[in-house]
Amino acid sequence: MELLRAAGCPTVYIDGSFVSNKQMPADFDACWELDGVNLEVLDPLLLRNENRSQLQKLRFGGELFFFRLQDAGRSETMFDFFQADKATGEAKGIVAIDLQVKES
Repeated sequence: MELLRAAGCPTVYIDGSFVSNKQMPADFDACWELDGVNLEVLDPLLLRNENRSQLQKLRFGGELFFFRLQDAGRSETMFDFFQADKATGEAKGIVAIDLQVKES
């Protein structure tokens, strides 16, 4: 999350078994807002599509997908995908982490 914070990412949304009742989740799934992010300082692995899953799991312990908040609801983004129960299609909650909150 520190890499995204340093690049100016405003919010990361966490999903997957990490936000379920699973006792020991093996990894996490997250999506992050691309808008306003300085791509020059961002780790290129966060923008890759090919081999993303394995490389990101090795480096970060989970998968991170970017999206544009303005596209949410218009076309299926990971932000939208994360908010639907995979088994039922029902709406569900996810965890939002505000990366721009100043630590005290």
